[in-house]
Amino acid sequence: MALDAEIRSQLSQYLQLLENDIVLKVSTGTDKASEEMLALVNELASLSSKITVEKVELERTPSFSVNRVGEDTGIVFAGVPLGHEFTSLVLALLQVSGRTPKVDQSIIDQIKAIEGVYNFETYVSLTCHNCPEVVQALNIMSVLNPNIKHTMVDGAVFKEEVEAKDILAVPAAFLNGEEFGNGRMTVDEILAKLGSGLKAEDFSNKEPYDVLVVGGGPAGASAAIYAARKGIRTGIVAERFGGQILDTLSIENFISVKETEGPKLAQALEEHVKQYNVDIMNLQRATRLEKKDLVEIELENGAVLKSKSVILATGARWRNINVPGEAEFKNKGVAYCPHCDGPLFAGKDVAVIGGGNSGVEAAIDLAGIVNHVTVIEYNDGLKADEVLQNRLHTLPNVTVVTNAQTKEITGTDKVNGLTYVDRVSGEEKHIELAGVFVQIGLVPNTEWLEGTLERSRFGEIIVDKRGATTIPGVFAAGDCTDSAYKQIIISMGSGATASLASFDYLIRN
Repeated sequence: MALDAEIRSQLSQYLQLLENDIVLKVSTGTDKASEEMLALVNELASLSSKITVEKVELERTPSFSVNRVGEDTGIVFAGVPLGHEFTSLVLALLQVSGRTPKVDQSIIDQIKAIEGVYNFETYVSLTCHNCPEVVQALNIMSVLNPNIKHTMVDGAVFKEEVEAKDILAVPAAFLNGEEFGNGRMTVDEILAKLGSGLKAEDFSNKEPYDVLVVGGGPAGASAAIYAARKGIRTGIVAERFGGQILDTLSIENFISVKETEGPKLAQALEEHVKQYNVDIMNLQRATRLEKKDLVEIELENGAVLKSKSVILATGARWRNINVPGEAEFKNKGVAYCPHCDGPLFAGKDVAVIGGGNSGVEAAIDLAGIVNHVTVIEYNDGLKADEVLQNRLHTLPNVTVVTNAQTKEITGTDKVNGLTYVDRVSGEEKHIELAGVFVQIGLVPNTEWLEGTLERSRFGEIIVDKRGATTIPGVFAAGDCTDSAYKQIIISMGSGATASLASFDYLIRN
């Protein structure tokens, strides 16, 4: 498989940055994937005199490892790392050659301090936009610590392994043969799961803030930047920086940017915030808010942060349908991201629950991969934009069922079907399926504020035109509020509004 001219040109530029010689040890057979892999590694070697290729036998065929000369670094690609994993390949080459990974020194120190033997495997699909985050994080850990090994496994190439382990959602990470985690994970999150995260005592010496932002999505980032630019003491505490946009693939309505991807925008937000004097506390969940002389925010680890004003920007998450089988079969056939998990259902029958834009877009995407898609809509008609509905109705392998109330997702060790009730006839019906994609909207992340401030019946924080809540000094912005529309650009604007309002509150009080 020859690389196209654009990718070859990009690779050639990147490989000029190699600092030391590296060896690609490749294990191939006679299958098509092996031929493509051999062509790739040979092309890499042709583009840089610092790269040599050795044929060996590795645990999996086809696969290749990226090594320093005379040393097994522990990074293996089982499958051809193109598509969304192209960047993972480039970064692995550069980092193994000696370029320092772009992570904070505190993270590097934590990784180097890990003791014991850690053999990670991450199962991916090349169309998954969340997978590279995990692959790159574990590759960095392998580069920095000789006790850590990591293999990226392309589920499309190693289907028998995927089926044997009942993997129905990617990325799926395994540690020493045992399931470690599903879904997007940063280096910080992996370290936290390994017991290397921050403890309450790590926050004990923090002075009160002028503005403390809770949430690291578009609204929170915007609020933090506007506050920091005023020269006041600003902190931001986030469960995961970037928030929900990390799970969003294509973004085409962010004005002035014709097209981008959620993870790229999240990275840009974080880099922008880091340009200012903002105390960023990532991977921290807020559990309590209390107004005393100052506003107190308690974290899940027991730490208490204090601030003169607070901006709540905790965002929202995918809404669950809350029927039997949904929780039991999550990542075992129940999925929420068609881009990530769709390829795992190639040739199979699936359902999409939800007839809004998200649901219909998911059905259109899945129709090109799976055998058949059934769209389940509770109301008597789809709610998606007309252009999407028109596109959907042209697809021969899609069935739309309206007036359908999902009753149960069935299965044994994984999903095997869905039961729904026809809301007109009252008849109960069952569909045999391999997967169910839930796409029914959002729910605000505000449960922890129960009884604290005024919320709508949907759990949204009620705010005025300045973003003020019912507690003086506490403001809110973005998808966690009762704003009319949930859009990235609107969240950013409301974050700026809340930040300006909090500054006004500070100078008046």
